[in-house]
Amino acid sequence: MTTNRAAALDRRTLLLASGGLALAGLPWPAAAQKAKPIKVAAIYTVPVEQQWVSRIHKALNAAKARGDITYKWSENVANTDYERVMRQYAEEGNDLLVGEVFGVERAARKAAADYPKVAFLMGSSFGPSKPNFSVFDNWIHEPSYLTGMVAGRVTKSNLIGMVGGYAIPEVNRLMHAFMNGARAVNPNVKFMVTFINSWYDPPKAKEAAFAMIDRGADIMYAERFGVSDAAKERGVKAIGNVIDTSAQYPGVILASALWHMEPTIDRAIANVIAGTFEPQDYGIYSYMAHGGASLVVDEKLVPAEVVAEVRAKEKEILDGLFRVDVNDAEPKSTI
Repeated sequence: MTTNRAAALDRRTLLLASGGLALAGLPWPAAAQKAKPIKVAAIYTVPVEQQWVSRIHKALNAAKARGDITYKWSENVANTDYERVMRQYAEEGNDLLVGEVFGVERAARKAAADYPKVAFLMGSSFGPSKPNFSVFDNWIHEPSYLTGMVAGRVTKSNLIGMVGGYAIPEVNRLMHAFMNGARAVNPNVKFMVTFINSWYDPPKAKEAAFAMIDRGADIMYAERFGVSDAAKERGVKAIGNVIDTSAQYPGVILASALWHMEPTIDRAIANVIAGTFEPQDYGIYSYMAHGGASLVVDEKLVPAEVVAEVRAKEKEILDGLFRVDVNDAEPKSTI
C-alpha cells in the first residue's frame, strides 16, 4: 500500500471499519419522515455543462422527473459568494442542499452547522461532520485504470499527453490510475502532464493539448473540456473522463471512464425522506460495484483483443480480485 493510498484510506477509516457509511452515534436531528417531493437545491461553482457538475445535475433532474424532489440550482457561484447562497437556500426551507465545497470547506461547514435540520451533501476532499454534513467524491479510479490499459495498448508513439484542472486528490488519483493502467500493458509508455489551474477553461486546455501533440503525443487524456477538441483538430486520439463525449468527437474518443451520481443522490434523497439522513461519506457509491462508475470503449477504434483484455480486468475488479491503487499525490511528467 502506498503512503498516499494509506492517507486516502485513513480519511475513510470509519467508513471502511464499520462496513457501512453512517457515523455511529450521530442521529439525524429531524427524524420525522418527509412526504415527496422534498425540496432540493444545488450550488455549483461552474456551469452545469461542466463534466463533474453535469453528473450531479443529471442525477437530480432524474429524481425530479420521478417526483421525488423539487429542484432548483445556482451555477457559476464564486467561492466568495458560496456561503451566502447556501444560507439563502437553507432559509428558504430546502430539505437537502447539494454542491461542491473544495475551495470553501470551512465556510460551508460553518453554514451547515447553523441549519441542523437541513441535510447537506457536498463534494469534498475531507470527511463528514455532525450534525448534518455528508460528503461525496467521484471515485472513478477503477475505470480510469481500464482506460489507461486501452491507451497503453493503442499508442504508437509511446507518448501520452495529460491535461488536468487542478492538482488536487480528486484529479490526481484518476491520472495515476490511468498511468498505472497504461504501464501495466506497456512499460515503455511515457507521459506529459500539465494542469491549467481552472475547472472550466476549454481554450486554455486546448492550447495545452496542442503543445503536447506537437511534441509527439498521439493519445490525449482529456480530464478537462478542450483537450478532445485539440485531439480532433490534430488527428490524434483521446481518452474521456466523467462523461461520454464520443458522439461529439466521432473517431476520436477511444474509451471513457464514466461517473454516475445516481447511486449517491438517490440514497441521500431516500435517507432524507425516511428521516434517517446522517453525516456519511457517500464516496463508496461512486465505485463500479455500486454502479457509480463504468467503462465505455469504442470497439470500432480499439482492437478486439485489447477490448477483451480490458473487459477481463474489469471483471476482476467487479469480482473483487483486483484493486486499483489510489495515489493522491500530484502526478508528474515522465519525459
